[in-house]
Amino acid sequence: MNRMYKIAVVAAFVGLAACGGKGDDSLGSNVEQAYDNQADALDAAADNTANEATSDALENRADALRDEGDRKSDAIDDADVNAAAVNSATVNAM
Repeated sequence: MNRMYKIAVVAAFVGLAACGGKGDDSLGSNVEQAYDNQADALDAAADNTANEATSDALENRADALRDEGDRKSDAIDDADVNAAAVNSATVNAM
């Protein structure tokens, strides 16, 4: 029974490793695009604002949203690498 469990776990990890990360790349891109869309809306609002201080604040918020989108996208992509490291450690521990 223990041997069957180990084989099943190894097979699951091999399946995860074979994914190639395409799913997380797509998800990361979607998240980044969503943040970019919000930032574009803030930039458009900043362009239509007569108050310079408000315009600057909106543009700063748009820049912050783009940076946050980049960080979240990178974190999603990096999660694939971290999962592979955890999978290898788990398999090696068996």
